[in-house]
Amino acid sequence: MSREKILAAVAANQPASQPLPPDPGMNFPAGDLVEKFAAVVTAIGARVVGIGSVAEIPARIAELFQGGRIVSFIPELAEIAENDISPATDPHTLENVDVTILQPHFAVAENGACWITEDLMGHRVLPFITQHLAMVVTAEQIVPTMHQAYDRIAEGAYGFAAFIAGPSKTADIEQSLVLGAHGPRSMTIFLVGL
Repeated sequence: MSREKILAAVAANQPASQPLPPDPGMNFPAGDLVEKFAAVVTAIGARVVGIGSVAEIPARIAELFQGGRIVSFIPELAEIAENDISPATDPHTLENVDVTILQPHFAVAENGACWITEDLMGHRVLPFITQHLAMVVTAEQIVPTMHQAYDRIAEGAYGFAAFIAGPSKTADIEQSLVLGAHGPRSMTIFLVGL
């Protein structure tokens, strides 16, 4: 049978299009959404730190991490963090960043992922090369599922972006889980209003 005949047979034998099933959603009240997000984030190996406001972060950073190089683009954290990094920065100069504190566009309750675009990262390598990654999330930023997350990003204009959930993880065939093998050794979510 020739290639053309095979392709013609495949093209002629296409099933009728079926509508997608309805989105079951996860319609939690706002409080339940925050609790679900915090539980999932903890289950995937990250730490949740409840704070009343961003102003509490410098003291919490001092408690959680032993100094080192801190980077953040959140204006309220300028006193403790570098913020002069741009996409033009040589990525090799970021290899010694100890803590990076970022604020994602939103977070997802069902899997603990935070959606962040390059304009909020300073440099696209930063959330992956830092030793410890922290995200500042408010209750209003949490969506229930990836369905709602993809609805939010569908119309966005961005070059580079990522869903980031928990610290870097890898496991071998013996199922020995190692955190921080290929990226941040830890992830902290500063949950504002918790």
